[in-house]
Amino acid sequence: MKCVLTDGTVIAEEVEVAEQFFKRLKGLMFRAQMPAKTAMLLSPCPQIHTCFMRFPIDVLFIDKDDTVQYILENLKPWRLSPIIYRAAKTLEMPAGTLKGRVKIGNKIYFK
Repeated sequence: MKCVLTDGTVIAEEVEVAEQFFKRLKGLMFRAQMPAKTAMLLSPCPQIHTCFMRFPIDVLFIDKDDTVQYILENLKPWRLSPIIYRAAKTLEMPAGTLKGRVKIGNKIYFK
């Protein structure tokens, strides 16, 4: 599955989906790295942590209509995000993926 903005910009070529509790809990912990052009979609998920992670990530908090509600770029290991009450899911990707290209209110498509 790909993640694409409305203007056609591909955010991730390959999206791993984590919908089960333990898969969401583990997330990206203990991985050595995250390949470029990949992402992990956690659902439901209004808040994340980067405990036990070895690399920084970019994060989009997305509502039930796939609209970006909050953006964190370069979130370092051992951090806790704010709770984004409007978020139904989060998309985690390698740090530097977003580079300011995504804005709050942008629509995200998964195909």
